[in-house]
Amino acid sequence: MSDSTAGAQLSKRKPYAYGEWVVRNRWWVILASLLSVAAIGYGLSQVNISRDLRIYFADDNPQYNIYEAIENTYVRNDNMLYVLAPKDGNVFTRETLAVLEKLTEDSWQMPHSLRVDSIANYQWSRANGDDLTVTDLVENAAELSDEDLVRIREVAMSEPLLVNGLVSDRGHVASVNITILKRGATGVVGNVMRHVHQTLAQLEKDHPEIDIYTAGSIPTDMAFGIAAFQEFESLWPMAFLVIFIVLGISLRAVFGTVLAMLGIFMTAIVAVGATGWIGMPLNPTTIKAPVLLLSLAVAHSVHILVTLYQEMQRGRSRRDAVIESLRINMQPVAITSLTTAIGFLALNFSDAPPFRELGNIVAFGMIAAFAYSVTFVPAMMAVLPVRVRQRNSTHLPLMDRFASFVIGNKASIFWGMSVVIVVVSSGMMRIELDDNFIEYFDHRYEFRRNADFVQENLTGLNVIEYSLSAGEEGGISRPDYLAKLDAFTQWYRQQPTVVNVNSISEVFKRLNKNMHGDEPEWYRVPENRKLAAQYLLLYELSLPYGLDLNNQINVGRSATRFIVVLRDQTSRGLQEIDRKAQAWLAQNAPDLEVPGSGIAIVVAGLSERNINSMLFGSILALVLISMILIFALRSVKIGLISLAPNLFPVAMAFGIWGVLVSEVGLAIATVVAMTLGIVVDDTVHFLSKYLRARREHGMDAPEAVRYSFNTVGSALLITTVVLVLGFCVLGTSGYRPSSHVGWLSSITIMVALIADFLFLPTLLIYLDRKAKHIN
Repeated sequence: MSDSTAGAQLSKRKPYAYGEWVVRNRWWVILASLLSVAAIGYGLSQVNISRDLRIYFADDNPQYNIYEAIENTYVRNDNMLYVLAPKDGNVFTRETLAVLEKLTEDSWQMPHSLRVDSIANYQWSRANGDDLTVTDLVENAAELSDEDLVRIREVAMSEPLLVNGLVSDRGHVASVNITILKRGATGVVGNVMRHVHQTLAQLEKDHPEIDIYTAGSIPTDMAFGIAAFQEFESLWPMAFLVIFIVLGISLRAVFGTVLAMLGIFMTAIVAVGATGWIGMPLNPTTIKAPVLLLSLAVAHSVHILVTLYQEMQRGRSRRDAVIESLRINMQPVAITSLTTAIGFLALNFSDAPPFRELGNIVAFGMIAAFAYSVTFVPAMMAVLPVRVRQRNSTHLPLMDRFASFVIGNKASIFWGMSVVIVVVSSGMMRIELDDNFIEYFDHRYEFRRNADFVQENLTGLNVIEYSLSAGEEGGISRPDYLAKLDAFTQWYRQQPTVVNVNSISEVFKRLNKNMHGDEPEWYRVPENRKLAAQYLLLYELSLPYGLDLNNQINVGRSATRFIVVLRDQTSRGLQEIDRKAQAWLAQNAPDLEVPGSGIAIVVAGLSERNINSMLFGSILALVLISMILIFALRSVKIGLISLAPNLFPVAMAFGIWGVLVSEVGLAIATVVAMTLGIVVDDTVHFLSKYLRARREHGMDAPEAVRYSFNTVGSALLITTVVLVLGFCVLGTSGYRPSSHVGWLSSITIMVALIADFLFLPTLLIYLDRKAKHIN
């Protein structure tokens, strides 16, 4: 059918009532849109950023509940760690020990501090006749004799509880660990880190001969907050600029480019502003929402603008072109908004609350994007003095030639794409579930550089904890319990990557030796329950305030805290060693068998739980989207055909990821749901134009394919480039979950365009060729 005939048919069609209403009330539409943005966007003033890693754990997470139970029984493990590295490579000098001693004393004044531990205030117990003497290991460091320095080194380097915990096994690095009371207080991380920065500035000024690093849960939480802020500060402007440039080059229309950018800017303001109104803090996950919306929301405006310009090129007036563009695009834009929103709403099945929040923010943003793209954008186009050069043909040379290529080589393209899909998708078999929350941050972050130094020179940052019950009140003094505890301690110390094991059995062994004249052969667990209880009581009465054993022993003396510190471990490695520990306990101490816990273990379990929950959510989203497409397109066959180009891109993208990266972590599990709604967009717009050609113009399948390429091909290409570049901007993030989501989503969207440009058209020609037309 010729363009002139098509244009004549269109001109006779009944005016689109909604488009007429928008054009007629354009000034009111513009005013209402701006007022809504101002009202909802005011919530931006209420937005704050969360700095707590624990926000990723839901209240119904069983592993997190075990961890919380341990912390409620003993002391919460929030901490701030100073690591001192003297440039002469020796901690045991008067100068360095004096700095360590003073820092230990001053750290008691840190906001929210509950306990301070270092080799300086290590409670050194020893025999003194028939008495037990307990004092700080280091006292008046500046006045120590050479003999004192030797003694302090020997004691510190022989104490298992200190080595690779508070002092390195080479004696070249030492630390001060401050336990922070975080629960029930606000602004703890900020208060602590401000004090830390002041302390570090003074230490660096007074003692340039010592390098100082920081680690611990407080700097970790701070790093999450910094990552969120930096993404908000740098990625949003970068994505905005990239999208603006691409749109300008693609549309080659000043008004259209500025208007599209204004529409998506309004969408992002409304979506983030809503979080301020409802009191939802942003975090490193939800902070991605503005960048995602900048990329996603632009597609609606592009489709409306491209069609509008095409209609004006055919000779329509600006007013009629606006109305016709709304008539043609209202259904596909509404469908794509709904399907994209459903994809992101599927994130509510995630086990991590921040991903649920991200899904809800973006879903709300997509609804706002739809609203502004069919109200504000066309209303503004009806006002702006837009001029477009008319053309005799609406066929785009590039797209028309590409359509001819696809139609002319349909067999080779169809079977070739089928083979490519199978081969590339097979790469999924190489994917492994793994995670390491320290490596969430690349070396642009000071936190990561400090963490690497601490793990290479002092201790590990991965911890597994157990609360080992003795089965009765006061039972921790039983010799059989202590013997099993000690055997478990020795087993763990033999495991690779384990650098420190903190067990109360070591305290009992040391006290037993002290009470037998410090004879080395008595360094073993007591064989008499009453004596063991008396040793412990005597020792506790000798401890100063703040350095008691409440962080290791519960109130009823019926259980103890067992802490294992590991170096440079991934979630898979942690789970594996905990499984070995469970097997050892089952065989050697079944009465002590209990699951391991700790933040690292909870993160490891969360990744696995998130994969399983998101799989169900993604399947449900796919079913809902398929039903919507069948209903909206009014064709069961076409709706089912649409499944292929929607599913294959995700499978192929993960296949490519399996070959290039292989590891899948917590955030990657959400990509399926996120991109499922996005990749549907191209399919919906292509099929919408295909069905319009079949139903309104009576074209056969090959010509309908050509019509789709000519009417929507350029818009699909533009939106894909925008989406890919927008997600690539996210890929440049120094926060690995964001960068991985960005790169994998970019791959998925690129593959989706290839599927919609090559596989879908040939599939339609083969499966729909018998029908003369579609009702």
